[in-house]
Amino acid sequence: MTSTLSSVEVSREQAVSERGFQAVSALLFISSATATVVWCNAMPAMTEMPMAWMPMCGQTWQSFAASFIGMWTVMMTAMMLPSLLPMLRRYRVALYLAGKPNVDAQTALAGAAYFAVWALIGAMIFALEAAVAELEMTWPVLARALPAASGAVVLAAGALQFSAWKARQLAGCRAAPALCNTAWRYGLRLGMRCASSCAGLTAILLVIGVMDLRAMAAVSAAITLERLAPAGARCIGAVAIVAGLLQLASAVLP
Repeated sequence: MTSTLSSVEVSREQAVSERGFQAVSALLFISSATATVVWCNAMPAMTEMPMAWMPMCGQTWQSFAASFIGMWTVMMTAMMLPSLLPMLRRYRVALYLAGKPNVDAQTALAGAAYFAVWALIGAMIFALEAAVAELEMTWPVLARALPAASGAVVLAAGALQFSAWKARQLAGCRAAPALCNTAWRYGLRLGMRCASSCAGLTAILLVIGVMDLRAMAAVSAAITLERLAPAGARCIGAVAIVAGLLQLASAVLP
C-alpha cells in the first residue's frame, strides 16, 4: 500500500513537472522568437553589405563580437527549440526512470549546455564572416564572385543531404545519448551531435542571410522536418540542389 501511494505521488509530481516544462519551453520560444524578429527588423541583412560586419563608430571589436554572439544564440534558441524539446523530454523520462533528483534543474542545465555549443559556433561564424567582409573591402572583385560561391555552397549542402554521412549524423541526433555523470556533459554531447547534423543547413543560412527572417524560418522548418520525417533530408536536399543551381545560373549567366 505504501509503495502504491509512493508511485502515485511520483506520477503526480512528474505530471506537474511536465506541465511546468512545457510552459517554460513555450515562454522561452516566444521570447526568443520575438527578440529575433525585433533584431532582424532593426539591423540590415548581415550578408548583404561588408560594413555590417564591422564595429560601429565608438564600438570595440570585443563588444561587437559579444553583441553578435548573444544575438546568434537567441536566434538559434528560437530556431532549434522545436527540434530540441522531444530530446529533452526523453532525457527527463530517463532521469525519472533512473530515480535521479532535481530533474527540472538537470534539464535546464542540459539545455544551457546545448545552446553553449551553438554560442561557440556563433563565435566561429563571427570570425569567419568578419574576415570575409574585410577581404571584400580590400579586393572588390571578390564581392562579384560571392553570388556564385553562395550558389555553390547551397548546391553542395543539398548534395550532402543525400550522403551516408548525413544519414549517420541524423540517426545519432535522433537517438538520445546515454545518461552522463552530469547534465552539462549530456547537453554538450547533444549539442555537438545536433550541430554536426545541421552543418549543411547552417551553411545555407549563412550564405542566404543570417538575419533574414524568411531564411531562418525555412531552415528551422527544414531542421524539424528532417528530424521527424524519414525522407525529410532527401526532400530538403532536392530543394537545395535546385535552388543552388538557379543561384549559380543567375550569377554566371549575363
